[in-house]
Amino acid sequence: MPQVSTEELIARLERGKAIPALLLLGEEPYLRDECRKQLIERFVPEAARTWAVSRYSAGRGETQAALDQSQTMAMLSPLQVVFLEDAEAIEKLGEKNREETVAQLGAYLDNPAPFTVLVVEAAGLDQRMKLGKMLAEKTLVVACGLGDNPGDRQTAAVAFARAIGKEQGVEFEKGAAEDLAEFVAADLMRLKTEIEKLATFAGEKKFISSNDVRSMVVSEKTTTVWELADLLAARKSAKALEFLDRLLRGGEQPLSMVGAMAWMYRKLIEASELKGPTNGWQAARALGMRPEQAELALGASRKIPRAQLLAGLGALQKADDRLKGGAEDERAVMEFLVSELSATRAASAAAK
Repeated sequence: MPQVSTEELIARLERGKAIPALLLLGEEPYLRDECRKQLIERFVPEAARTWAVSRYSAGRGETQAALDQSQTMAMLSPLQVVFLEDAEAIEKLGEKNREETVAQLGAYLDNPAPFTVLVVEAAGLDQRMKLGKMLAEKTLVVACGLGDNPGDRQTAAVAFARAIGKEQGVEFEKGAAEDLAEFVAADLMRLKTEIEKLATFAGEKKFISSNDVRSMVVSEKTTTVWELADLLAARKSAKALEFLDRLLRGGEQPLSMVGAMAWMYRKLIEASELKGPTNGWQAARALGMRPEQAELALGASRKIPRAQLLAGLGALQKADDRLKGGAEDERAVMEFLVSELSATRAASAAAK
């Protein structure tokens, strides 16, 4: 079965067409989240979602449990939605277990329950293997990725920027959506976060200009704040200051940099509180980030004590206040901030 886009899925749902089984295939968390949200909103009344929406993971060996639930009628809802995540884990099972699991899944798909929408999810599947071939044949395959072509990714990100902006009640100046998509390197999760921030900044004017984007968004193509997280965790103050200098000479704005660093610190705190996820793929949804970024966040959060992260947020707030208050020497504010952040760990260790 040919793949459909997320937009085509939404259009099909709006026409009220029943879909007994789907495969969300791709590594873009934002698109997968949108599909999940649309499926739940379409098929399950809000009051019944506690009972009629179930999540299982093939990575945790829960495929059979998902199929059992799919054949059990949900309470208080004519339809239920059952999610089976990490389906690629089935390919890694031993031959006997893999064959049995694929057979069980295939048997269900041959005769799906009329009261269930089964949603299988996978970042990627080997189409040479039986699982991938079977799901391609027996489910509606929804492409949840932007592809590998940079031009196609950029075009798709621009379209999503305009759509998300419309949801937020703002419009983009000509070229501003393109600038934003380039700045975030077509990362849709970050795109959404930045548009929410820009919409708040725009206020009543409801208009986002290219200058707003340049002022408020740190360019992903210049470098990444996760590099700074590693430098701060290792207390490499000199290298962190070199990093800062490179950003400033590259034209990045201090206020937007503080915003990006504060976002990073909040994500590190969230990552430090995660109990179950052990890798980026598992943490991506909980953190609202792409898997590779979630992996970096998990790693950095294990190196930086929570007390240091909380103290860092306080330092960032002070720097934000100074910059918004019209500090005469913005570079000096940023240099002091980076020195303070890299020294926090040493200070907290000395206090123990």
